[in-house]
Amino acid sequence: MDEMTWELLVEVQGRLEAEAIKSLLQAEGIDTELFQESIGLNAFPVTVDGLGRVQIFVPKVSSGDARNLLADYQS
Repeated sequence: MDEMTWELLVEVQGRLEAEAIKSLLQAEGIDTELFQESIGLNAFPVTVDGLGRVQIFVPKVSSGDARNLLADYQS
């Protein structure tokens, strides 16, 4: 079985926040993938009962740099 190469960086509430973090990371050359429950995004853009949660994944090899950038962004 292949080893997973992506790691969960953070989970945020809302697509807007996730897109801002994704843009920041990509501007620094870090690949980023977003995962969100489809009903929270497509049918009705709601944030009730966790439907607005978005998980942000980065490659494991970039996770240290990504965490440092995220810490700077959040402070």
